[in-house]
Amino acid sequence: MPIKIPNDLPATATLEQEGVMVMSEETAARQDIRPLHIGLLNLMPTKIRTETQFARLLGATPLQVELTLVKMTNHVPKNTPNDHIIAFYRDWEDVEAQKFDGFIITGAPIELLEFSDVTYWDELERIFDWTQSNVHSSFHICWGAQAGLNHFHGVPKHTLPKKLFGVYRHKNLKPASPYLRGFSDDFSIPVSRWTEVRRADIPTDHGLDILMESDEAGLCLIEDKAHRSLYMFNHVEYDTASLGEEYWRDVKANKPIELPKDYYPDNDPHRTPENRWRSHAHLLFGNWINEVYQTTPFALADIGK
Repeated sequence: MPIKIPNDLPATATLEQEGVMVMSEETAARQDIRPLHIGLLNLMPTKIRTETQFARLLGATPLQVELTLVKMTNHVPKNTPNDHIIAFYRDWEDVEAQKFDGFIITGAPIELLEFSDVTYWDELERIFDWTQSNVHSSFHICWGAQAGLNHFHGVPKHTLPKKLFGVYRHKNLKPASPYLRGFSDDFSIPVSRWTEVRRADIPTDHGLDILMESDEAGLCLIEDKAHRSLYMFNHVEYDTASLGEEYWRDVKANKPIELPKDYYPDNDPHRTPENRWRSHAHLLFGNWINEVYQTTPFALADIGK
């Protein structure tokens, strides 16, 4: 089944060129089917690219997905045209009364700040609490995962001596998990962060289940059954060029940055990198959407009861 997104969203042309089925709002309205309602709280500065990355993964699943783009109510994005925000985004306070089958909270380039110093932290904490009554399943990404784990379980984040940056091999720790169905024992995932969550800080009595981990990059994916949440600390959604763009951006800004590990062939930044994580990204999101579909109430109004 295709993904339903606003007709004029820039992601539409990109997804159609890639062969992802995109459904117009008019066509979706004619189908006698209950779509899965997925919200995307987009905290990334490159909002258009991030929309496309997640829409690509959600649109590859065999179910009809209706995507709602959400932003913090009082935070003004600086790197996305205001007309795009006005046309396609809704403030969280405007969707607060709605129910969602799934809700994605992205990362943000603010990980070196203390959580309490983030300008929209108070609203984000309200959103975390709201997911417990209005969202069936939440998927937290990178800083969003660190923030959610801190809010619900008091788990701290730690600053690294240098940026953890590159493509790292990860291990499948729970092959029986429905979220890892079909996963290899060993697979690669992009990592780009200055902070980490440590295994030693994970409470052993909170029902948290570590699903993915890397010998070099540490924790990757945790399931929180009590809060119906997944915490993904890395960027499985990244495009092939994402790490490279981050690298050249910092080089041009004269910021200290090392080559992303195991990303460029022969460590030559002028060569085109190979994408070794795309299939597992689709598999993870496909498994998540399938699990949401299998367990969410048929009536949206029953979510959270």
